[in-house]
Amino acid sequence: MTSPQQGKRSDGSYSQAWRNFTKIILPPTFGAVMRMEFSGQENFPPDGGVILAVNHLSYMDILATAIMVHKVGRYPVFLAKSSLFELPVFGTAMRKLGQLPVYRGQVDAGLVLRDAERLGLDGACVIFYPEGTATRDPNEWPMVAKTGVARLALTASLPVVPMAVWGAQQILPYGSVLPKILPRKTVKVLAGPPVDLSGFTDQPLSNQILRAATDKIMADVTALVGEVRGEVPPAKPYHPAVERRKLRQELRKLQQENGETGAEAENGGTGTAAENGGTGTAADSPASTEADSS
Repeated sequence: MTSPQQGKRSDGSYSQAWRNFTKIILPPTFGAVMRMEFSGQENFPPDGGVILAVNHLSYMDILATAIMVHKVGRYPVFLAKSSLFELPVFGTAMRKLGQLPVYRGQVDAGLVLRDAERLGLDGACVIFYPEGTATRDPNEWPMVAKTGVARLALTASLPVVPMAVWGAQQILPYGSVLPKILPRKTVKVLAGPPVDLSGFTDQPLSNQILRAATDKIMADVTALVGEVRGEVPPAKPYHPAVERRKLRQELRKLQQENGETGAEAENGGTGTAAENGGTGTAADSPASTEADSS
């Protein structure tokens, strides 16, 4: 079922007055808050639809990205999580500016891609955060992304320009509500050449194809992040689900080890169960078995 909020300006329609307002107010206002270094403007197509794939560290990334797009003479259309549209004032402004809310967990969640496809075909610059949220990588590298960006690019045959933003997280770290304005910080924004997705055209959009195309897009984004950071990116991107699984396995192993230690203590030492009157090892003792199964 479509939510009441989605019925209000969630299809990319916008107020020209609001857009003109942002063009006048946005760059100087936030330029006073942060120093901005832009590179790679030549990689933006001057017209026609384009997807901008950007890493995500902070809500300030949105502003830095918007200013970069303004600078090259395009207007940004963001795909943003629906909770942002529920914020007072800010949410209203986003709707009037024609931004697209993504309603997670709802039947109509995929409809936003249809709106984005239509806008892209109409010549819009659609901003995509492929990770779906701010990265959870402890070292702030891009993590494994969702495949929506590849689906949109391949379905609509739109070019994908990768982009890296670095430094915005120092002004407003993820999870914080108060920005750290002083001392004034530098935010670097770097756009790269369009991602070569020619190897995926004219192929059925299977999960394997979408995953491979997404990984290629994110590889280019990550390389740009490494360039602005002056560091070498990790060989493999951080995968939250895999890391959670590893953590659970480590916890189970630790519990098992603690259980075996407790069983040995109950048996009077660290020797075998046979030395304590049994026939097997300490790990086979009833106390240890009970601990392992808990």
